[in-house]
Amino acid sequence: MNNPPPRLALFSLACLLFAYILSFVDRNVLAVLVGPVRHSLGISDFEFSLLHGWAFTLFYVILGIPIGWLADHWDRRRIIAIGVFLWSLMTGLCGLAESFAGLFIARIGVGIGEAALSPAAYSLLSDLFPARRLQWATSIFALGIPLGTGASYLLGAWIQEAFRTGALDFLSLPAGMAVWQITFVLVGAPGLLIAALFCFVPEPPRQTRKNVEAAPSLRETLGHIGAHWRAYLGLVGGVALLSIANYGFMAWFPSLLVRSHGWTLAEAGKAFGPLFAIAGTLALLVSAAGAGWLRERGYTDANPRLLVLFTAALALPAIVMPLMPTAGGALALATLVIFFGQGTFGVAMAGLQLITPNRMRAQTSAIALFCSNLFGLGLGATFVALLTDFLFHDDTALRYSMALVSGLCYPLSAALAAWGLPHYRRALREET
Repeated sequence: MNNPPPRLALFSLACLLFAYILSFVDRNVLAVLVGPVRHSLGISDFEFSLLHGWAFTLFYVILGIPIGWLADHWDRRRIIAIGVFLWSLMTGLCGLAESFAGLFIARIGVGIGEAALSPAAYSLLSDLFPARRLQWATSIFALGIPLGTGASYLLGAWIQEAFRTGALDFLSLPAGMAVWQITFVLVGAPGLLIAALFCFVPEPPRQTRKNVEAAPSLRETLGHIGAHWRAYLGLVGGVALLSIANYGFMAWFPSLLVRSHGWTLAEAGKAFGPLFAIAGTLALLVSAAGAGWLRERGYTDANPRLLVLFTAALALPAIVMPLMPTAGGALALATLVIFFGQGTFGVAMAGLQLITPNRMRAQTSAIALFCSNLFGLGLGATFVALLTDFLFHDDTALRYSMALVSGLCYPLSAALAAWGLPHYRRALREET
């Protein structure tokens, strides 16, 4: 296979990474605004979780599959550029919302725009980089998750602190806007510039491993997945279960520091943001290196095998973390939760590409992301909130809700991914 020159491949990867970082800033900044948004709109934890999860997820997961089909047929750069522009615009409009319904609709718009990025990006990466380096490319792209999530906590905390101290008083903003509204406007603006970067990203020729017909239909793609359903179920199902607890942790950990340890949201954001960015980045680099090390030693299932190992290692610290009596203890265990939780996604998505014919990769990635995001983004924050509001009936019981979700999801994820390993190896042999 002939891949583009390394210089162009690395430039394209950098642009995709910038866009992915921004996507997580825009989708997750709401997590550090729990208190102000709840107070301003007069809503409960459960209603807030709908804004954080389902409002964003509703069309994000539904549109991912048709956008994946489009990315297998059309210019992937344009799809991404349009998506970045749209979600950035809608993030800014979140700042103009004055009601639950208005913010819900704007969050739907953010989800529609962000649905364009990942399927097209993973398809691009598989054509930009050779198979032996693909796990590094997907892991570097996946750095957008910890870097963007960490930046969302930091920016949310910094903007609140800056307005409290008067550092941003020079900005001419409409009178009466709350700080949480201004935050959305400020984090949405850079996306308009990042969208323009994709005018300079090349559209590489689509590589093939075997004689595969161009532009397969969704039915053909589903047929391939159905023929290897055990391999896909182990990999995609394991990631989906993992995502429920991961997204619940990301959405509610700052509030845990507030409710159980007496911190302010600004303090929680400034502590948790750098921790998430550093531990998550390190995890993705270690997992990519680990996958290469395992492959060199004959483990053809290196990518999903790391998913099993990391998820199994994650369960105990994730259960104990919210129950710690001190904030320092909770942050220490949160470091392990971030490391093992974030170290799985890049290698899992690389593994998915390797058992999928090239022309089906965008659609298959979209289907995988549909599953992981439907469960993770849709249920993660809401599952925790449901337990807090309707089982414990107490905001301060958030710690028990988080422990229960971790105790259910992480062991099931590791078990399902382990069950799928022999089926993954069989599918990989057939594809290569």
